Amino acid sequence: MKTNEKEALKNKTLAELNEALGKAQEKKFNLLFKHSTTPIANPMEIRAVRREIALLQTLINQKKEQK
Repeated sequence: MKTNEKEALKNKTLAELNEALGKAQEKKFNLLFKHSTTPIANPMEIRAVRREIALLQTLINQKKEQK
């Protein structure tokens, strides 16, 4: 994830972050399911999605602590 994408995520509301987290978790599930049946073309994509989920969870926790 690029720096300007991270900055854009920091400016989102808590509801938008939760929505993005749900989409990322769904994407991870689909990638892992596809990868278990047949190898996917880019297995590094799983790592990228996992790190995106971690970033989203961190931002959500930070926003909750601010309130």
